[in-house]
Amino acid sequence: MFLKVLKSKLHRARVTDTKLHYPGSIAIDESLMQAAGILPYESVLIANLNNGNRFETYAVAGRAGSGDVVVLGAAAQLASPGDVVIILAFAYCTPDEAARAAPKVVVLDEKNKIVRQH
Repeated sequence: MFLKVLKSKLHRARVTDTKLHYPGSIAIDESLMQAAGILPYESVLIANLNNGNRFETYAVAGRAGSGDVVVLGAAAQLASPGDVVIILAFAYCTPDEAARAAPKVVVLDEKNKIVRQH
């Protein structure tokens, strides 16, 4: 049996832009993805603190150091620039692996700069 557990998250990221007419995903500053251990094309769950929307998409790397968090495609209907979101990535683990799991948590400020990591 496998359990779905939190692998990593970007906590309190700010949406910097939305682009509806795009084939769907979320572009995240590559340095933020690396800090959280999120890989390009990895599935992520987005929880929007401003409106309660939750949606799943995949991450694509944005320009490193830009602070960009751009919601693309149909999901652009679920977020607006300035919204605060939590970007969550999960992993499937055996129960033994899950018992030892320690997710990477990257907390961001209002400019999407890293405040702390654990």
